Amino acid sequence: MTIEEIEKFLSSARTENEAVRISFKKRDPMNGLFIKDRDYADLKSKNFWRIVPQSQLESYSQSKNVNLAKIFSGSDFAKLAVQKPTAV
Repeated sequence: MTIEEIEKFLSSARTENEAVRISFKKRDPMNGLFIKDRDYADLKSKNFWRIVPQSQLESYSQSKNVNLAKIFSGSDFAKLAVQKPTAV
């Protein structure tokens, strides 16, 4: 996906702290949270995005430690969708 497509999705009607389902071109999909850190603009200009995987979301929500995030290339994304809440 292009920078513009990802930015349009992120600025759409989703809330800031909502997990996103990320489908990749060549790997299994994952759920995660896009975060904006000091280097957000620099990473975005290169189509890289800092994402906290769902497995780390609870730790991140408590500590806000950006080291729990991983950086992904937007060119590897096939589709983005707001994660649907799971039924209990």
